Amino acid sequence: MASPAHLSLSKLSQPQYHLSFTIPQTRHSPPTKTRPATHRFKCSAGQTGFFTRLGRLIKEKAKSDVEKLFSGFSKTRDNLAVIDELLLYWNLADTDRVLDELEEALLVSDFGPRITVKIVESLREDILGGKLKSGSEIKEALKNCVLDLLTKKANKTELQLGYKKPAVIMIVGVNGGGKTTSLGKLAYRLKNEGAKILMAAGDTFRAAASDQLEIWAERAGCEIVMAEDANAKASSVLTQAVKRGKEQGFDIVLCDTSGRLHTNYSLMEELIACKKAVGKIVSRAPNEILLVLDGTTGLNMLPQAREFNEVVGITGLILTKLDGSARGGCVVSVVDELGIPVKFVGVGEGVDDLQPFDAEAFVNAIFS
Repeated sequence: MASPAHLSLSKLSQPQYHLSFTIPQTRHSPPTKTRPATHRFKCSAGQTGFFTRLGRLIKEKAKSDVEKLFSGFSKTRDNLAVIDELLLYWNLADTDRVLDELEEALLVSDFGPRITVKIVESLREDILGGKLKSGSEIKEALKNCVLDLLTKKANKTELQLGYKKPAVIMIVGVNGGGKTTSLGKLAYRLKNEGAKILMAAGDTFRAAASDQLEIWAERAGCEIVMAEDANAKASSVLTQAVKRGKEQGFDIVLCDTSGRLHTNYSLMEELIACKKAVGKIVSRAPNEILLVLDGTTGLNMLPQAREFNEVVGITGLILTKLDGSARGGCVVSVVDELGIPVKFVGVGEGVDDLQPFDAEAFVNAIFS
């Protein structure tokens, strides 16, 4: 049985009382200084009930954001549109030809050879066994097969934030994958759902990273902890942020980290130090370690995910840049290969284009 700190949001109790939070809207560099608040709000939240409510709101938001997914996966949908044509006038005599072309369509969409063969052979068996007797039945079976691949091994797509405040989320990944932007968009989304967010600028290698995150903090109306000198270690910045989050009653501390190649041993070791540092301040932290993967790299993201998972233990994935040249089938391959759930997908450049991942909505989006 899972420990209380890892219980799903949907299973937690929900006591209610009113808390009044003060959120500075102006930015500041020194982590120990705050400016007078320019905005006040109230939210109904208990020590455990707040995360319950937050998880429910994000889950509901995922259902309402299907249109974003439809537009974001337009390229994948175009590649898979041939399936409708293949199945429109399907008959049993054309089974081999149709399945060969369906296999090609799935490969072009980056489903990966192993996943593609598994899907196609499953359909072939059901067709020859008389279970599927029409094109519409075959397409429905295809969608169900993909949905099963996405949910069988990794069905906890909601954030697992435990039951104590602050919850700590670390964002990791290679250079250029979109970590800082994803963290900023995540902060914006969580803040809009009523959470009091503290951001930690743990990317101490890239000169512009702190400035970029500070802009996001101002945009989202969140506070931020930054390094006080150029030689500060990432682990010390995150330690300072989590301490402040604990002392000042923040709901969630979002920790940025430096981009690093998964093949660089010393930099990967630094992630271990960061993880240990926040765990010393808050028991069982970080609650989530989210790996940001660039969707344009396709199946090349798999070795990245393997290495990061082996080093720090990834709890969830954020797939970015799925609005451009990306092919959405890579989502299925990553989940099936690693058994790690996708929690968010980036489908555009807008501040609200980091969408909670919903497997059913995803399948409907790419096979519409």
